Order: sequence, then structure tokens, then C-alpha cells
Amino acid sequence: MEKYVHGYTVREATRLNDQANALDHLLHDDSLWPAGSLILEAGCGVGSQTKIIAPNNPGSRFISVDISGESLAQARHLAEEQKIINVSFEQADIYHLPYPDGYFDHVFVCFVLEHLPDPSGALRKLRQFLKPSGTIMVIEGDHGSTYFHPDSEEAHEAIRCLVELQKQGGGDANIGRRLYPLLNDSGFKDVKVSPRMVYVDDSKQDLVEGFTKNTFTAMIEGIADKAVDAGIITRQKIRKGISDLYRTASGGGTFCYTFFKGIGVNGE
Repeated sequence: MEKYVHGYTVREATRLNDQANALDHLLHDDSLWPAGSLILEAGCGVGSQTKIIAPNNPGSRFISVDISGESLAQARHLAEEQKIINVSFEQADIYHLPYPDGYFDHVFVCFVLEHLPDPSGALRKLRQFLKPSGTIMVIEGDHGSTYFHPDSEEAHEAIRCLVELQKQGGGDANIGRRLYPLLNDSGFKDVKVSPRMVYVDDSKQDLVEGFTKNTFTAMIEGIADKAVDAGIITRQKIRKGISDLYRTASGGGTFCYTFFKGIGVNGE
């Protein structure tokens, strides 16, 4: 995997956990598998999604892998802290997994494909580890789906900075809209994709804090120095953009963003 554009910092780990907590029901009410399943979580990071899907499926067993040993250490600590016992964590590269073909009943991938230079290749690799008729579940965002009030060109430019940085690293921050063709082209059958829109206004204070401020705007804030250093934007403009994003989380502001969740079946 290419270098993670957001960095492996304590602040980023906090942001990922804030995101998972804020979006628990939106993304994971249907992240359920039959009891007795063996599930591969490919790219578990710091365990922010693991802590939700594993307890929601107590009759299944998870093997959660990540390329970063530092992230895995945090994931293990989180699982121990929350007494999650149906997960084992292993360091591995998605493109070179140490398992036999057809080993898993299901595969789960969340916020990983956006960082990969060859997401279709990764999906084909993951498919080989699925049993016949096993399923893959993929969740990705799409930064191009963002809109808000009050509107601000500087805020849109700040968001485009992240899109450009991720592109320079080989990824695609707008990958959510591509899930259907990606899964189809990777050999999965019966592909279904559903949009999961987050809408935030003053009446949803949990999302104002958990998503607009602590997830999305914090994400843009976290890449500000990289964007300035790369010459993509001036420091004055990105500061204005971030300030305007925070303005959407104050009185009278609104914020919208769409995630996409795809499911496909291994037809082989």
C-alpha cells in the first residue's frame, strides 16, 4: 500500500475512532454475517471499524490484517480494552496475504481502496481468498459528494487539496462512485451498491461534533501543511477554507457527505 496520506499520528487515530462512532448505525446496521463465519478484515488500521463489526457478530471469527505494525498495536490494545475476543490481528500486505485460496467465508474492506494505486487488482487478490459464493463488503467515501451551507469556494478548494494529495500518492478520494464497476470488473457477481448520506444540521449535535468537526474538517485540517508544502494552495487560503468548514458546524450551518457500501459474491 502507498503511504497513508493522513499519517499515522495519535490525532489521526482519534479522528478515525470519532468517525466510526459517529457513523456506526449509518454504515454498519447491516454489517452482519451468519454465525460460524470466518471473516477477513483487510486493512483494519487502528481497529476503529473492528470494534463495531466484531461485537455485532459474536458468533463469527475475524482475522484483521494491516500493513502497519504501529496501527495493529493500537488495534490490539483497543480490542483488549473493550474485551473483544473474536478477533485476531496479523500484519500483512493485502497484495501478499499468507492464506490459502478459498480460506475465508467473507471479506470486509472499509476506507482502504481509496489509498491503493490498483484497487481493482486488490479486489481480485482478495477474491481468491474467498470460498465459492463467499461475499465481499466494501465501504468507501467520495469527497466529490460534499456540499454545505454557507457555501465557500475556499472550503471547496481545501477539500480538493486532499483529493489532489491522494491522487499524487496513487489513490482516489472520489472512489465511492466507482464501487459498482470496480466490483464488477474484479469478477464479483450480484453486485449491489447503496449510498449512505450523512446530513448534519443544528438538530443533530452528535453529528455536528462527531462528523462535521471531528471527522471531516479535522481530516482536511490534518493535511493542510502537506498541501501548502506541495504548492497546491496558499496557507492563507487553506486556513480560510478550514475556517469556513467549521462555520458549517455552527448556528444555521448544514453539511452533507455520501458514503457508498458495496456487496458482491464470489461466483467461482
